[in-house]
Amino acid sequence: MASPRRTLTALALVCVAAAGGVVGARWAVQELRDPVCAVSAVDRTEQFTPEQTANASTISMVSVQRGLSPRAASIALATAIQESKLRNISYGDADSLGLFQQRPSQGWGTEEEVTDPVHAAGEFYDRLVQIEGWQDAVITEVAQKVQRSAFPEAYADHEWEGRVLASVLTGETPAGLTCQLDAPSEVGDASATADKAARQLGSSAQVDGDRLTFTAADRSQAWAVASWAVAHAEAEQIVSVRVDGRAWDRETEPMTWAADAGAPDATTVEVQVAS
Repeated sequence: MASPRRTLTALALVCVAAAGGVVGARWAVQELRDPVCAVSAVDRTEQFTPEQTANASTISMVSVQRGLSPRAASIALATAIQESKLRNISYGDADSLGLFQQRPSQGWGTEEEVTDPVHAAGEFYDRLVQIEGWQDAVITEVAQKVQRSAFPEAYADHEWEGRVLASVLTGETPAGLTCQLDAPSEVGDASATADKAARQLGSSAQVDGDRLTFTAADRSQAWAVASWAVAHAEAEQIVSVRVDGRAWDRETEPMTWAADAGAPDATTVEVQVAS
């Protein structure tokens, strides 16, 4: 259900559009469009909400932090899409909770832990890597061995979504994630964002006012960090991300990574929060 603020904005924009004709109508449609993220890889594009994208990025970065292949993230993401639609939900069958619908009574952790995306993803990977041949096995079979679901075949429905997300969010496919978002709702906190990144990425950032600078080990890791920043832009009030001669800007052409001659090199990521 639309918020009162968005409804009033919509009415105002419709009035402006009516007064301005075709050009005004196009502008109004652009302004009223719901926030959305597009993830593109292997000739496919999938769309998710900012919330879903942020959770997918966290799941992926836990695998990167552990040195696992993108295949691990693909399996985890396909599983989480089936279990929760990539939402960190506080309910489920019996005592199932969180992104993976993990059950505290089955040894996945406390209620607080299984609803912590970093812990939940870590628990999933801990069990995944114990399965012999998980790297080459069918996703449905591997996911079922980890999850013990009542609907094991359902994981296959989300295999391609998982692959596309994993390819982009682990940095294997550069510039594959863009998000169109509302304007920042408040001033960002660069230090808090750095703390969050340290936990989810396993790497620290230099903070200078409203800017964070990450130094990555290689180009792939840099793009994984950049994708994480775009994925968490809504929650962290991030307004721009620059890396590898490209830039994502929340206000200007947010559905593209524009060429930027002033952007840092292929292993440095610059992130700016709202000020």
